[in-house]
Amino acid sequence: MLGNPSYPTYQAFLALGIAAVIALALMPLWIRILKFEGIGQQVRADGPERHLVKQGTPTMGGVIILISIVVTCLLMGKLTTELVLVLLATVATGLLGLIDDATSVTHGRSLGLTPHAKMIGLTLICVLFCLFSVNWCGVEPIVRFPGGFAIDLGVLTTTLDLGGQAFSIPWLYVAFTWLLIAGLSNAVNLTDGLDGLAGGTSMIALLIMAAVTFLCNDPNLTVFCTSCAGACLGFLWFNCYPASIFMGDTGSLALGAALAAVAVMTNTEVVSLIVGGLFIIEALSVMIQVVSFKATGKRVFLMAPIHHHFEKMGWAETKVVIRFWIVSAAFGALGLALFFQLG
Repeated sequence: MLGNPSYPTYQAFLALGIAAVIALALMPLWIRILKFEGIGQQVRADGPERHLVKQGTPTMGGVIILISIVVTCLLMGKLTTELVLVLLATVATGLLGLIDDATSVTHGRSLGLTPHAKMIGLTLICVLFCLFSVNWCGVEPIVRFPGGFAIDLGVLTTTLDLGGQAFSIPWLYVAFTWLLIAGLSNAVNLTDGLDGLAGGTSMIALLIMAAVTFLCNDPNLTVFCTSCAGACLGFLWFNCYPASIFMGDTGSLALGAALAAVAVMTNTEVVSLIVGGLFIIEALSVMIQVVSFKATGKRVFLMAPIHHHFEKMGWAETKVVIRFWIVSAAFGALGLALFFQLG
């Protein structure tokens, strides 16, 4: 393992730099491979007209993001059970996104897997991650809120005897974890609609979670978070406007899962929802739009997710992205402040 384990802050910052360098080094080759194979983004026909020029831009940049994260964690982290589980959840969700991206490219449309198929995959990942976290890592099925208030979701638990080893299934907490991981994965996925938007906001959120894990005295999860942030940083060099590559579902689903998985492992689920507040707003804008249109036939936003609403209002793409970065940073600061108020 590189670095000095007596200095976790040193390891964390070095992990950020290593992940960024790996992404910067590998991305140009990956872009050339994707262009050679003709693997490009399929743009929504009903989207902003200015996005039509993005048609055919290489996608699946999330593959390099995942490689950067895994390699950096192997170099800089100690493979504890917690780190391994979080890595597996992130990679598994990324592979689900990769299948979605490949399906989209194969069928030549902006939609990949059906929502039903994607949800089955996410559900399997979420349930397994939750059960192993509770039984192997000692994660408590308790949701803590700022102010010292907490809800025990372990009141409805089934205990199985597996060869003399007790295996607990806290049903309510499993359901909550599913909502958290699946929700944040899809929320980041919905945010991935403008050049640099999902990459920048994910980087900010994961840097905040790095601070949270450091305060929770888990330097290996800190390394994981800074590795994710560093991979996003390297990716942004090629994804800034005008983007040379998109992360695709491979990256967006994985980054959302990474944020949620770290929150579960540190019992900071509510904090993660505040830190990822921008992602929640993006997801809510889609839900509100759908419900409003079905109920009244009218749309609340000019277009959903909400970043497209501001584009339709005439904001430049770069203005939307930078202002959303600022909002994401504000949510991150608020989440970190409220972390100190947890029970």
